[in-house]
Amino acid sequence: MELLTFEVRGKMAHFRKYYANNTAFSFSIPPRTTLMGMVAAAMGWEKDSYYERLSTEHIRFGLRVLEPIKKSFHRVNFLRVETVGNLAKSMSSDLRGHGGRIQTPFEVITPVELTRGEVAYKVFLGPSNTGDDVFQQIKRQLLDHPPVYNISLGTANFQASIGNIRAIEEPHVKEHNTNDFVLMHSAVPSKLVKELAFEKENLDRYNLVEEELLPGEFIADYNRELKSMNRLLFSLSEKPLRVRLNGSYWMVSLDGKTLNVQFMDV
Repeated sequence: MELLTFEVRGKMAHFRKYYANNTAFSFSIPPRTTLMGMVAAAMGWEKDSYYERLSTEHIRFGLRVLEPIKKSFHRVNFLRVETVGNLAKSMSSDLRGHGGRIQTPFEVITPVELTRGEVAYKVFLGPSNTGDDVFQQIKRQLLDHPPVYNISLGTANFQASIGNIRAIEEPHVKEHNTNDFVLMHSAVPSKLVKELAFEKENLDRYNLVEEELLPGEFIADYNRELKSMNRLLFSLSEKPLRVRLNGSYWMVSLDGKTLNVQFMDV
């Protein structure tokens, strides 16, 4: 299998949990649907027109956290808009702030060391059985051209950049299977994990682990109804997970190192 990898970096992020009502909780990592949007923005594809091209039938996504991250709540100072008013007769309007303000909780992802760190993820992108044409199109665009539209880490005001884009040829990507514990450098579907080794006393292998159910993909173009969800186990830092798997994984040789990777959408 051939892979394309790139890094997405920014100072802050927010990936809204779609089922939250009056408080804006955030996923710790971008869901597959968000990664689809990042790729589509880089490609310059029309909004909502790429769901089928980037479906699991064509493209597979993997993700790794590159720097330690944390989440904290902040207050967003919104306008309280209860009535629009008549701007033609009076300058008084809730849209101008005359109705006062309302503070809404807002969860933000930041690096642990805010002044020096970044919110950074490494994305692994590969073709499924019928997705080589789409994959080659994405590879050419990302390797040869800057993103057509700006990239963000969730909301539009959390601007991000794409960098360190690499194409990894097939000899450097090998499928592997073992019954022993293995260090996984990417998020892993929970259904593939037989056993997790959490060794807090061993600082070299200590990691903070989360498990979340994230949106996977949509039913069709221009239809944002969810088709699937991905339950993933992942580390909140660059430290790998030490797990025993009940399935195969991919060994990726990159810059003299070997990364053990699994896709989100197995």
